[in-house]
Amino acid sequence: MAAIAKISALAMLAESPICAGMLNALRRGRALTAPELARAAGVTPQIAKDHLARIDETGLLGVLQHRRRDYYRLASPAIVQIVERIMPDAATWDPARISVGPRDKTMRAGRTCYNHLAGGVGIALADALVDAGYVEFSEGSGAVTNAGVKFLNGIGIDIEALMASRRKASKRALCRPCLDWSERRPHIAGTVGDALCTHSFTEGWIRRVEGTRSVTVTSKGRRVYGDELGMELD
Repeated sequence: MAAIAKISALAMLAESPICAGMLNALRRGRALTAPELARAAGVTPQIAKDHLARIDETGLLGVLQHRRRDYYRLASPAIVQIVERIMPDAATWDPARISVGPRDKTMRAGRTCYNHLAGGVGIALADALVDAGYVEFSEGSGAVTNAGVKFLNGIGIDIEALMASRRKASKRALCRPCLDWSERRPHIAGTVGDALCTHSFTEGWIRRVEGTRSVTVTSKGRRVYGDELGMELD
């Protein structure tokens, strides 16, 4: 019954061009702020606020707090599927209507965020680890599974040593999601995120673009990421 109610609510919201614009902007799994959703719908922030409240009342949205800001996203992958089914225009909606993150294509493709990987490369790595069952994300937290410990040890990252050093000297999370600046989906942060980034540099899987935070994946990295994780990189 809950699913039927959400489909009914979405069908009514889809009749509003403003609500439809916001939902289409969120359908790719990105998390967006209220001002960004207003820009996507082509309305003022005040008008957007009223329509955003209408959507929120239906239970279709989840809210993620990151660095003291609220980011809105569709509540689950099932909701994304419902949006695409109920709103045929969603499949052709142009995401260029709202641009987030750096304009530089190299920065968007891959960069460091503090000491972990971000951008397209960081998201692809996080997705691959989650899909393989090596990492699990929940709201604001993450975990490395037993299979993940075995996998990371196998590629040269000593998880037991990381856990031991973290217990002794740091309160940082072992593994947590970090909302990506450009992709607006989670990449991997925490001690494990740092280790993955450092190991990738050390092994020559990625290299830094001189004088920037941008990184590119080497031919060796493409082979390793593809063979070990099935990562698909542009």
